[in-house]
Amino acid sequence: MKRLFFPLVFFFFVAISCGTIQVPNAVNYQGLSVSGKQKQDTALLNLIQPYSVEINSTMNKVIGFTPATLSKRLPESGLGNFMADCMKDMAARKFEVAVDIAFMNSGGIRTTLNKGNITVGNIYELMPFDNLLVIQELKGSVLEALFQHVAADGGWPISKGSSFKIQNKKAVDIVVNGKPLDRNATYIVANSDYVAQGGSDAAMLKPFPFQNKGYLIRDALISYVSEITASGKPLDPKIENRVTSNNNE
Repeated sequence: MKRLFFPLVFFFFVAISCGTIQVPNAVNYQGLSVSGKQKQDTALLNLIQPYSVEINSTMNKVIGFTPATLSKRLPESGLGNFMADCMKDMAARKFEVAVDIAFMNSGGIRTTLNKGNITVGNIYELMPFDNLLVIQELKGSVLEALFQHVAADGGWPISKGSSFKIQNKKAVDIVVNGKPLDRNATYIVANSDYVAQGGSDAAMLKPFPFQNKGYLIRDALISYVSEITASGKPLDPKIENRVTSNNNE
């Protein structure tokens, strides 16, 4: 049972020459219980019914299939690998640039993909936020600081071709796009606009500008799954030891 709170607003009135201004004097809240026992509002149901049919038609559209349930786990998961790979590949296409690595903050993964058909609605549940896919040009020393943050947080999904180990909450043996991290090199990193702006405590990224084309990560995931399906394959990402930990963090 849910409880909804509706404000009961009391006003006092101030009269001036051109009319009466209503100004809130106090706000009180009354808790109302909402459950399946309430009588349905037929008029309201009729009003939203056409929109409900259209939304359900879109959300129930099957775009793929997974032979196994994909769940989030640390330090690495097939689900996270799929999302990070999608971000790297789709960012490279959208921005027409070679992307070295993509990160998906683990807190941004909101649910699992259950075994069986994958619908558009499932992707909305997986990525309910309107986070945008962006790229940043970062010096290796800044990228290293991000890796250290990720290691302290237990590990985030990273894209194929990159890897690192977590030892005592520190990132070691960092590989980016097939090569050891060079602190003096410059890298193109795909991320969400949320993380690029310092979200998930990634404060080291905030000073650096990012490119944004208004492309939602959710839309990228839908397109990516659809393309895998069109190629005749299921969505079946594997754990590849991209992120390993000496104490199973």
